[in-house]
Amino acid sequence: MDKKAKKIISFLTLLSCLTIVFTSCEKHNPNSPGVEFMPDMYRSPSLEGNMGYTSISNGNLMQGNKSPVVGTIARGFMPYIYGNDTAGYGMAGRNLHNPFEKNEINLKAGEELFGIFCVECHGSAGLGDGLVGIKLPGAPPSYTSAALKNLPEGKIFHTITYGKGLMGSHASQLTQEERWKLVLYVQKLQNQ
Repeated sequence: MDKKAKKIISFLTLLSCLTIVFTSCEKHNPNSPGVEFMPDMYRSPSLEGNMGYTSISNGNLMQGNKSPVVGTIARGFMPYIYGNDTAGYGMAGRNLHNPFEKNEINLKAGEELFGIFCVECHGSAGLGDGLVGIKLPGAPPSYTSAALKNLPEGKIFHTITYGKGLMGSHASQLTQEERWKLVLYVQKLQNQ
């Protein structure tokens, strides 16, 4: 090997070592990939919608979600004024009445909702013999039992909204309209 080839090999070796040193990972962050080619392609510098950045003031981001204006109600939401306690349960039974008329369309909608949300515990006929209900420590009572046969519609709605006993709340899965239609179908099962 001549001198010129040795100089080229040693230069390339030095250049490779310098490249490795300058492009290696950062010492303080072991998860950093070091020098990145076009990092914006997979780590976006844009702001995300609900990350707490609410306004720009003098070019600076201000953090913290703003609270809604006092006294406002979200679109499509109707506040439920009865509390999740015995007094609220009793008041709902006395004061709440179903705004939907008992017809085939509403009963069919209630039956579909019952098949999705209730049949696992309460059974298809509301006898408390659902596949999950029979495995619970206290199986749900039958809708035709003395305790539930004459239960007012307001108490049924309140129970669906907040839950009772082992039954959890269904307010996050069902709108108020859907809960009232479900009440119609439960009343139909009560009077079998």
